[in-house]
Amino acid sequence: MVLLRRFNAVILLIASLALVACAGDGGGVQSQKMATIKARGSLLCGTDGKLPGFGYVDSDGRYAGLDVDTCRAVAAAMLGDGEKVQFRDLNPSERFAALSSGEVDLLARNTTMTLSRDAPGGNGLSFAPTTFYDGQGVMAPSASGIRELKDLAGKPVCVPSGTTSELNLADRMREEGIAYTPLKFQTLDQMWTAYFSGRCAAVSTDRSQMAAYRSILPQPALHSLLPVVMSKEPLTPSTINADPAWADAVRWIVYGLMQAEELGITQANLEAKLAEAKANPNQAELRRFLGVEGEYGRQLGLPADFVVQAIRAVGNYGEIFERNLGRDSKLKLDRGMNRLWTQGGLIYSPPFR
Repeated sequence: MVLLRRFNAVILLIASLALVACAGDGGGVQSQKMATIKARGSLLCGTDGKLPGFGYVDSDGRYAGLDVDTCRAVAAAMLGDGEKVQFRDLNPSERFAALSSGEVDLLARNTTMTLSRDAPGGNGLSFAPTTFYDGQGVMAPSASGIRELKDLAGKPVCVPSGTTSELNLADRMREEGIAYTPLKFQTLDQMWTAYFSGRCAAVSTDRSQMAAYRSILPQPALHSLLPVVMSKEPLTPSTINADPAWADAVRWIVYGLMQAEELGITQANLEAKLAEAKANPNQAELRRFLGVEGEYGRQLGLPADFVVQAIRAVGNYGEIFERNLGRDSKLKLDRGMNRLWTQGGLIYSPPFR
């Protein structure tokens, strides 16, 4: 069995090197990671696995969520099939090691982009476009009388260890001069178990995460989100920065989902838009975007129609948001900052040209 595994590993390595050498349809683009993914025939994607709206297993036993759909979009753009994804559930303390070791190719797991995580001297990540703009907050039992941060003085607060939430809470409480006791947990399951069992007076993490957990409770109204936002939390997919071609490919696949919404291209009208682009040579922007003309996919080491494949698999950014977090979901979150820039939000794609 050991010899068989080693033989398979050698075969995969040879195939990967061959793909890098010839660069396929990549027009000279060389990426070890992309070659490995193509040789394997599937994308390894690290996600939460237990966070409703972002990455979780639904009642049908299928992975779902905004982060999950991001992974499926990348798989579809690269491999022509959004189902060619293997998901890995990762907790906050193991996610970066899993990415750097190659256990996963892509991390799409409600992770905040920060300087230290991006820098070569830090975690050495390469961040894609932000897919959800969030902020950290505090949730407490509605009957506790806790209405603002000063009410937490002298009380224990649950927080996930090794996260920006831990650091942000410490900074804010220090600025406010509030003494408290942080109870730190390696996994979110441990943190929420401690909170619901009454070990801590409140819990502090991303507001979207708390809203997600509250939505699946039998009586959500028993827990209240305090009217405080103590940080910026741009939740962003990431790859390793040692492979810039792979990072570029992921970046523009995500931008493609955003640009599709701006252009009004949906899963439902995609085929009609594609036919329109092919029939009308004057539709320059649409033809470039859908890969009918130009070599933008090839410049990234992707098929010419990589955006078409991504939209066909998961829809545009707006569809992904509404299905998992917005009006068509249990969470019913307002898009807020996650609207298109043309609607006063922060979702913005550079030009496809």
